[in-house]
Amino acid sequence: MRSNRLQLNTAKSEIFWCSTTCRQNHLPSAAARVGENYVLPSTTVRDLGVLIDSDVAMWSHVSRTVSGCFAVLRQLSSIRRSVSNSVFHSLVVLLVMPRLDYCNATLAGLPASQLSRLQLILNAVARLIHRSSRYEQVTPILRDLHWLRSPERIDFKLAVLTY
Repeated sequence: MRSNRLQLNTAKSEIFWCSTTCRQNHLPSAAARVGENYVLPSTTVRDLGVLIDSDVAMWSHVSRTVSGCFAVLRQLSSIRRSVSNSVFHSLVVLLVMPRLDYCNATLAGLPASQLSRLQLILNAVARLIHRSSRYEQVTPILRDLHWLRSPERIDFKLAVLTY
């Protein structure tokens, strides 16, 4: 770092150990000395807005995405009756979908249990736009909106990035 004239900011620096879930308890938990300062180990780190767990299972990122999207949906549902359908549809697409699609290529290969949590957001958004009940089938609504399901959105993004 000194040869590149960089300084270490210990307030923003973390040590990140990657291992399997069963080996997490074998990792050192003491602060490591880097130069004159001590840096604490962390179980999750954030890089470009993506939370990465120490077992690289992406639980933290999915949980944060789901809670953030549902918070925005709760706020939007309060103004649902005050705006027209086209304006509401635009607001939902502009405020929720970018949160859902941001860095979703990093979610490729996740278990279906995590992808189903992301699918819950898409289902809730589609039902909110169409003013349908929670117990109605969501597949025709998604088809009407021309939206892909969550795993298909991830595959589509990877295909576009690869192309």
